[in-house]
Amino acid sequence: MGTQATRMKMEEPQSVSQGTPFLLVVGLSTVFALLLALMNVKSGPLFTEGNMLFATLIFYSAASALYIGFGVTGTARFAKFASAALALGFVMNTLAAGHRWSVAGRPPFASIYEMLLSFVWTVALLTLVTERKYGVKLIGSVTAPLAVVSVTLMQLLNSDVRPLVPALQSTWLHIHVTLAMLAYAACAMSFATALMFLIKDNIKSETLLALTSGSTSLIYAAIVATRFDGGALSVVGWDAENKQDAILQGGARLFVNIPELGWLFVLATLITAAPVVLYFVAKVQNKDNLLGVANTAIFISLAVQVLTLAAFFLRANGGAYPPADPLNSTVMEMMQNPAFRNGFPTALPASPFILSGMLSGIFASLLYLMLHWRRTGLENLLPSADTLDRVTYKTICVAFPLLTLMIASGAYWANQAWGTYWQWDPKETWAAITWLVYAGYLHMRLTRGWRGRRAAYFAILGFAVVMFTFFGVTYLLPGLHAYA
Repeated sequence: MGTQATRMKMEEPQSVSQGTPFLLVVGLSTVFALLLALMNVKSGPLFTEGNMLFATLIFYSAASALYIGFGVTGTARFAKFASAALALGFVMNTLAAGHRWSVAGRPPFASIYEMLLSFVWTVALLTLVTERKYGVKLIGSVTAPLAVVSVTLMQLLNSDVRPLVPALQSTWLHIHVTLAMLAYAACAMSFATALMFLIKDNIKSETLLALTSGSTSLIYAAIVATRFDGGALSVVGWDAENKQDAILQGGARLFVNIPELGWLFVLATLITAAPVVLYFVAKVQNKDNLLGVANTAIFISLAVQVLTLAAFFLRANGGAYPPADPLNSTVMEMMQNPAFRNGFPTALPASPFILSGMLSGIFASLLYLMLHWRRTGLENLLPSADTLDRVTYKTICVAFPLLTLMIASGAYWANQAWGTYWQWDPKETWAAITWLVYAGYLHMRLTRGWRGRRAAYFAILGFAVVMFTFFGVTYLLPGLHAYA
C-alpha cells in the first residue's frame, strides 16, 4: 500500500506537468486571437454581432482543441478547461443571438445564417447539460467541432438583416423554427452519444475506419456529382456590390468554372474512399494486413483533404473565371460589359456548403485518428455502455416529439401561407424522411427491444439525414424553402 501511494503521488504531479504546456499553448493562442481581433476593431462599437460571433468561434475552437486533447491524453484538467471554454463561447453565442434579435426586432430564425446561430447555441447548451447531468465529458470532442464548423460557415454567409419575405411574416415562423432547432440539436446529441456508445461497446476500430472513410468519400462524391464540369469545379459567382450570390434573370444563380480544380476533387474522392475499399477487400479475402494499409490511407486522405481545402481557398476566394453556361443569353449580355470580359468573380461566401463539407470530412478523420491512437484510454474515460445507450434513447425521445410538432406546425403554417398543408417540397419531403427514421428507431426499440449497436447505427443514420435536410436540401434541392 505504501509503495502504491508513493507511486500515485509521484505520477500525479508528472501528469499535471505534462498537461500544462498544452494548456498554455491553447490559452495563449486564445488570448492572442482575442487581442488580434480587438486590434482590428479600429472604430465603431466593440460589442457588435460580428465581434461577438468571432469571439464565439475562438472559444469554441479552444474547447474543441481541449476536448480532443482530453480524449488523446486522458488529462482531466483538459476536460475542465474545455467545459469552461465552451461555456464562455456559449455566453458570447447568447450575446450574438440577443444582439441579432434586438437589431432585427424578431427572433433569429429567418435565414440559414440565423438558424445556424440558434442551432449552435442549442448544441452548446445541451453539451454542457449532458456533461453535468450524465458525466459524458468526452461528448464535446464531437459537438464542439460541430459548433466550430457551423460558426465558420456562418462567417461566410450573408449576415445582413433583411425584411422578411411575405411567407415568413408570421408568428408561426418563431414556433416552427424553434421546434426545428431544438429537435436538430437533440439529434446532434444523440449522434454524439451513439458514437461514444460504439467506442465503449468495443466496436472494432476497422469498422469505424470504414464508417469514417465512407462518409467522407460521400461528401466529396456529392461535390463531384453536382459540381464537376469537364475537369473544372463549378461554383456560384459572387455579387460583391450586394454581398450575395450572383443571380441571373429568372432567379437562377450564375455558375462559374474554376479550371482543373474539379480533378483535385475527383482525386480527393478516390483517396478518401481508399480506406473503405481496403476494408472490404480485407474482409472478403481475409487479409488482415490490409487493415494496417487502410489506417495509413486515412493519414494520406487527411493530408489530401487539407490540400484540397487550401487549393479551394486560394482559387475560389477573389478569383475571376469563365461562366459555366456561356451560351445563356443573359450571360452573353453580361459579358459585353468590360468588367466581365476576363471572367465573373467568385468568393468563399458563395460556396459555404462546399466548405462545410470539407471541414466536416477533416474533423471526422481527426476524430477517427484520435480513436486509433487512444482506443483503450477513450473507453476508460466514458460512462458505461448502458448509460450511453440510455442517454441516446432519452435524447431521441426528446427529439422525436419536437420533430413531430415541427412538421405539424409547418403544415398548418403552409396552409395559411400557400393554401395547402403539403406540397412535397424537397424540404418537406426530407423532413418527413427524418421523422420516419426516428420513428423507426423508437418503434424497433419499443416493440423489438432493439438496444446497443443496432440502435446506435439508427441514431447515426438519423443525424446524417438531419444534416442533409438542414444543409444538403438547401444546397442541392432548392424549392419553396430556398430561404431556409
